[in-house]
Amino acid sequence: MYGILFRAVAETLRTIAADPQHLGAEIGFFAVLHTWGQQLLHHPHLHCVIAGGGLSPDGTRWVACRPGFFLPVRVLSRLFRRLFLQHLQDAFDADTLQFPGGLDALSDRRTFAQHLALLRTTEWVVYAKRPFAGPRQVLDYVGRYTHRVALSNNRLVDMTEGQIRFRWKDYRADQPQKTMTLAATEFIRRFLLHVLPAGLQRIRYYGLLGNRRRTQHLARCRQLLGMAPRDASAVPAGTTPTTPDYRDRLEALTGRSLRICPICREGHMTAREVVVQGRVSLAVIDTS
Repeated sequence: MYGILFRAVAETLRTIAADPQHLGAEIGFFAVLHTWGQQLLHHPHLHCVIAGGGLSPDGTRWVACRPGFFLPVRVLSRLFRRLFLQHLQDAFDADTLQFPGGLDALSDRRTFAQHLALLRTTEWVVYAKRPFAGPRQVLDYVGRYTHRVALSNNRLVDMTEGQIRFRWKDYRADQPQKTMTLAATEFIRRFLLHVLPAGLQRIRYYGLLGNRRRTQHLARCRQLLGMAPRDASAVPAGTTPTTPDYRDRLEALTGRSLRICPICREGHMTAREVVVQGRVSLAVIDTS
């Protein structure tokens, strides 16, 4: 199902963006899988970060989107619905879907067809947000938001007598901050809903950012946008390229410092000595 979700989203964005009536260009984006809501219930969805334009079909022009508008969400929503349900039907026909527990009734072909027919009459909604403020915000998103688990430690309040309390946000209420109490077994059940299958790629790249030709595509985009080549722009003139310290990179991406003491949060961690494990020599027994 997660594979179907990724495939339908990617096909929808690339198809509508390539349509000359809309953008008429090949776009680049990455998609991040999220499976949870604030109450830890199962809510699978993709967050996509998309460039505000793309390459023309012949690769000779950069086609920018209109200010304040990227692609029509109603058109995206209806194509996404059609593609997702078609991939779902294909998976059913190929016998690759499983229907555990209360979903067992859907294993019947007629019942499954009735379920899809109902979904086709429901309006689906693709949500579009304003763009990030700049590259720094994109890096901040990638470094923090994309690698969160279903529940961060700072939302946990306490655990007493087999009950776990945690904070959650109710975006529909005047006072969004609320506290929920769950039995430990229910809390664990909800948390395990978000443990992904082994080997599943949670972040995927498409279009201009696809792994196969990403380097060539980005170089061409920079050229068309009048930007300096990446290597030349990365290092100011008259300076020597240096490799950033891994601790600085981690702090820039996540906001967490490896130099601050994790216990008192005030003292600074400094390297005093590097201990190298020596090789153990076997005793030589003198048999003379």
